Amino acid sequence: MTPAVDQARKAGIEHRIHEYSHDPSSESYGTEAAEKLGIPQQQVFKTLVVSLDAKVLAVGIVPVCTTLNLKRIAKAAGAKKATMADPAEVERTTGYVLGGVSPLGLKKRLKTFIDASATEFSTIHVSAGRRGLEVELSPQDLATLCGADFAEIGNLA
Repeated sequence: MTPAVDQARKAGIEHRIHEYSHDPSSESYGTEAAEKLGIPQQQVFKTLVVSLDAKVLAVGIVPVCTTLNLKRIAKAAGAKKATMADPAEVERTTGYVLGGVSPLGLKKRLKTFIDASATEFSTIHVSAGRRGLEVELSPQDLATLCGADFAEIGNLA
């Protein structure tokens, strides 16, 4: 499988893997996942990597129907500023390709923040480490596995 799935299995947490046929012409990986799996977009979360003040990378996990608020994630991380990380650096640091970046099984553990809206659901879906593969798990288990904090980091799109 993928490092993300391996991490969930090794931790012994309750999770489910969902696979769908990824369409390479799809403009939004997360929206595609929600549509193909028949899940509300608020329950499917995308993994975004930002660069903080000192070029330190951090992860923001927000619903696919929202955008990441860079000021809010910077504040949550105790930084002055956050910008979207360079795509090549994201792939090199996480070990995943864009559109398949999972918050689980990262090559290098990064400071991680999950949008507080995740706590409204018993389970959420995040990428399982490749396009067309999602893992469903509780927000609390995701936070535990990633060492993540919950914070208001999203904007309605």
